Amino acid sequence: MIIAEIGWNFLGDLKLAKKMIDKASESGCKCVKFQIWDPKNLVEGAWDQDGRREIYNRAYLDEKKYRELYNYCNSKNLICFASVFNSKGYELLKSVSRKFIKIPSVEAYDLDLIKKSLKDFDNVIVSTGALKRVELDNLIKLKNFKNLTLLHCVSSYPLDYKNLNFEKFYYIKRNFNKVGYSGHAEGVEDAIFALSHGATVIEKHFTIDKSLDGRDNKFAILPHELKIICDYEKKLKMIKEKKETDYGLQDVEIDVYKNYRGRWQK
Repeated sequence: MIIAEIGWNFLGDLKLAKKMIDKASESGCKCVKFQIWDPKNLVEGAWDQDGRREIYNRAYLDEKKYRELYNYCNSKNLICFASVFNSKGYELLKSVSRKFIKIPSVEAYDLDLIKKSLKDFDNVIVSTGALKRVELDNLIKLKNFKNLTLLHCVSSYPLDYKNLNFEKFYYIKRNFNKVGYSGHAEGVEDAIFALSHGATVIEKHFTIDKSLDGRDNKFAILPHELKIICDYEKKLKMIKEKKETDYGLQDVEIDVYKNYRGRWQK
């Protein structure tokens, strides 16, 4: 499952959001994700001085806007869901669809929210960035829930490759049923690495224009990069596909076996 994290990169412009959905689909991606929050619930912080609150006011999704994007994705046979940050966003997402929910890293300590999600949603995806070890282990204790997937994540934006810390990925993989990866590094190499080592879900921030406002647009991947990930995932499935074999001669080798053995031994 490759997730194009559009988030709020469309800055409240639904036409732009639909262009991003189109480009994600053209890249071979089958799943897009947004974020549901309301700036009315935003506490005071640095965003009040640096202009981010104004961007948040433009970018947030109310129920009407989210339903419009959800229905647009449905028309293209795409999975659409969102990250939620509080009970209001939770109820909004649940009212539209109960197939998928994402709990972002900043709320991954909230076991009540996660346990409620496991009852209400078919698939629950939780990022594990910015967690203390005991908080991560609390999530791993939920491994008997078949509808839960944990994503290795390091909450730094953008993330330097030297800080990817895939030892945490391996730790989750050893002790949990399903592990994925939510990446904030620029480029695609981190996602390729995660897929190669068994990630079942890949999430990368996605944009069609890095010059757009907002931090996430700056390190998000572009359509051609998303296509690289999607194409690699398809090839990886073929590489891993199990075939009935006795480890001897395969049908695809018959031509070489018959016509090329001893070719230069006249």
